[in-house]
Amino acid sequence: MTFDNIMADLRAGKYRPVYFLMGEEPFFIDGITDFLAGHILSESEKAFNQLILYGRDTDIGNIISSARKFPMMASRQVIIIKEAQNLKNLEGLEHYLATPMNSTILAFAYKYKKIDKRTKLAKLLAEKCVLLDSDKIREDKMPDWISNHVTMQGYQIERKAAALLVDFLGNDLGRITNEIGKLILVLPAGSKQISAGLIEKNIGISKDFNNFELNRALVSRDIVKANRIISYFNNNPKNNPLVVTISSLFFYFSKILLYHGLQDKSKENVVRELGINPYFVAEYQQASRTFTLAKTRQVIAWLRQYDLMSKGASAASDGELLKELIYRILH
Repeated sequence: MTFDNIMADLRAGKYRPVYFLMGEEPFFIDGITDFLAGHILSESEKAFNQLILYGRDTDIGNIISSARKFPMMASRQVIIIKEAQNLKNLEGLEHYLATPMNSTILAFAYKYKKIDKRTKLAKLLAEKCVLLDSDKIREDKMPDWISNHVTMQGYQIERKAAALLVDFLGNDLGRITNEIGKLILVLPAGSKQISAGLIEKNIGISKDFNNFELNRALVSRDIVKANRIISYFNNNPKNNPLVVTISSLFFYFSKILLYHGLQDKSKENVVRELGINPYFVAEYQQASRTFTLAKTRQVIAWLRQYDLMSKGASAASDGELLKELIYRILH
C-alpha cells in the first residue's frame, strides 16, 4: 500500500492488526507511526494501552507477548516498535502473523533498509498485514510532490519556488515539509501562494542566485548572469558549496545527454524518459540546441574532472575552480 492509501484508511478509522513500514525514506514511516501514536487512543487510554518499544532494547518474544494481551478499559491497544531494523530473529513474527490479535495495532518502523522479499516472512507480511515500501523520491519528481503536499494543505506554490526548495534541500522530505510549514505561517494576510520571493526573504535561498538559475543561464548562454551567480556563490560558500553545484550541473547535463539519445522527442516521450515535469520540456529542447551531443559529453567529462579537483586534486580555491569550469562550459 502507498502512504496516501494507508493514511486515508487511518483517518477513516479503518485499522489493521499489523503495520510493517520499511524502506529508505523515514518521512512516510514517521508520518504513519506518529498518527498511530497520536490519534488512535484518547489520552486517558494511552497510559495502559499504548506501548513504545525500541528494536535494540526488546525482542520478538517480548513483542508478541505484549501484543497478545487484551486492552485495559479500551477497545484496543497500540504497540509501536521503533528502530525495528535492529531486531534479531524477526522470523519469529511468523507465528503471530498467522493469528494476530484484532484488539492490538502492532506497528514496526523498519527504517533505512528492507527485508528480503524472497523470504517466507516477507510473503506473510505482504499477505497478512499492511506493508509499506517507503522509497526515496527522486529529485526530478520532487517539485510535483511539493506542489501536491502544499495543495493538500489548502495552499499553492509557484513552480520556481518548488524548484528552489529542491535545489537547496534536495529530496529531504523532513526538511522540506518543515520549511513549507514555516512559509505558510509567514504568508501575507489573504495570500494562499508560496512565492520564490517569500522563500528568499524567510529561508535565505536567493531566487536569482541558485543552481536552478545557473543551469538556465548556461542554456541561454547568458554569460553576464552566469558570472553574477558564480560570484554570489563565491561570496556565500556556506550556502552554495561547490560539491552541490557540480552535482546539480551533472544531473542537469545528464538529462540533456539522455535527451540527445532519444529517437522519439515528442513531449510525452521526453517526459517519460527523462522523468521530468512537462513544464520543463521546452527548456531541455533549448538545451539540446545550445549544447550539441559532443559538447554535452565534454561538459560531463569536465564535471567529473572538477569534482575530483574540488576534493583535493587541485590547489585552486572552490571559487577559482567554479569560475574556470563555467568559462569552459560557456566557451
